[in-house]
Amino acid sequence: MKLINNKSILKAAFVLSFILISIFTMLGIGRILDYLNTGASRATMLHLETESEDVYLPKVTWTNLINPAREMEKNTLGKLERDYLFSWYVKNNALEKNISDGVDDYYTQNTRQNLYRTIKYNRTHDISIENTTIKHFPDLEFYSEDGQLVVFTDKNVIEYQKVFQNKKLLTTVQDTATYKVMMLLEDGFWRVRHFLKMEAEPFEKDTIKPHPVYTVANKQILQNNKPYTIKGINYYPKNSAWDTFGELFNKDTIAQDFDIIKKANLNTIRVFIQYGDFGKAVIVPDKMAKLKTLLDLAETKKLAVIVTLFDFYSDYTLGSWTLTHRHAEQIVSTFKNHKAVLAWDIKNEPNLDFENRDKDNVLNWLDHMITVIKENDPNHLITIGWSNSVAATNLADKMDFISYHFYNDIKHVVYETDLLIKTTKKPVVIEEFGIPSYGGIWNLWESSISKQAAYHQEIQGYFKKHNYSFMSWTLYDFPHVPDQVAGKYPWQKYRQKKFGFIDDKGINKPAFKYISNK
Repeated sequence: MKLINNKSILKAAFVLSFILISIFTMLGIGRILDYLNTGASRATMLHLETESEDVYLPKVTWTNLINPAREMEKNTLGKLERDYLFSWYVKNNALEKNISDGVDDYYTQNTRQNLYRTIKYNRTHDISIENTTIKHFPDLEFYSEDGQLVVFTDKNVIEYQKVFQNKKLLTTVQDTATYKVMMLLEDGFWRVRHFLKMEAEPFEKDTIKPHPVYTVANKQILQNNKPYTIKGINYYPKNSAWDTFGELFNKDTIAQDFDIIKKANLNTIRVFIQYGDFGKAVIVPDKMAKLKTLLDLAETKKLAVIVTLFDFYSDYTLGSWTLTHRHAEQIVSTFKNHKAVLAWDIKNEPNLDFENRDKDNVLNWLDHMITVIKENDPNHLITIGWSNSVAATNLADKMDFISYHFYNDIKHVVYETDLLIKTTKKPVVIEEFGIPSYGGIWNLWESSISKQAAYHQEIQGYFKKHNYSFMSWTLYDFPHVPDQVAGKYPWQKYRQKKFGFIDDKGINKPAFKYISNK
């Protein structure tokens, strides 16, 4: 009896094993068929793995979606737009590296041959082309009844291109062109079947009229058409140095600090936004809410705010342009009507990247960022926070006012400022200045609390005499300074901790008496 039971168990186990093996085999075959039908993950093939961030985000504005054959579904439009932009990204990647990765996935057989020929020619002649598109304005012309074919005209595509040969830059070109595009739905993906470049069409003029609070005329910043001399300070909360909008963000703390600033006869603050901290191309809602809280508080206290974008950012390559454009666009368009904002400062001390990141790359990125900001916010002024007065002449014609940082010998402040005013014919703001009160072994006892006070007393005398706009560095001494700010060594950090008018215990230092010239 026991033997029979054992045989029954073995038979049952065998049948169950057969059933399980059959199930897993069918699932495996199903996955293989699904893979073959839909194609491999395109992002993986192109090594585009990103953690919830797109790699290519030019601005796309559909100007027309009316179609007599079949209504364009919202979901289909999203997939079409995604695959169309990736076709551009694949082409840009192919022309830059002279490789064909991903071309088969985004272009049909006939269309891809032209691209292959270009890649082959460029590889033979050691030519590489960096390219990005800034804006697209597609106009739907036909969407087939079976949902397999789309034809549209992509009007006035703004492209920026760099051509290299033997790794040397030959030319830089900005172009605007219109493209006739046909795309087919194959294996669940939209592929480019036809791609014809044509001349650009006339732009429609923007009829939106700005309503700015702050303007510029005759080398003077104006507030509601009255002269406005900036008397300001660079601001971080005491315990949140270089992290204003972080976990320690506190509305009451900021309100108290703004009261201190206002009572000190200052009228403007400068704050900083870090690209990564705010979410890069996709802004973190919590960060925007904190920025709004700060701006609302400033408006309540009657303080103007200069908002510095892209602090600690240093990637100026064409591949990053569309991501930074979306970042700036979201911020400035959200606050384009906020009365507390005096200006957008695009980048803090970008000239420090000239040597390692290539000066032309930096300036081209800044130039295009100016356009993005002005298009999305016509109401506020634009400046750049250069690290010295020599660099501040760059892009001066594009600035509403010139900002530079002064850490030279105090006797040069009048010469440098007046020369900038004369050269640029723009208002000039001394956006950072100051000395630390730290006097110890790490700086050979070069400074002290009394020397800091004497410095501010003297320089405020120059500011008052010449009616200069100024923003000192900074309100507080800081208990902690991040390594990436000044460096990790004691002689670097200790100085940076002690630039404040108020010490890290909240006590006014002697220099506080000269925080403004009244």
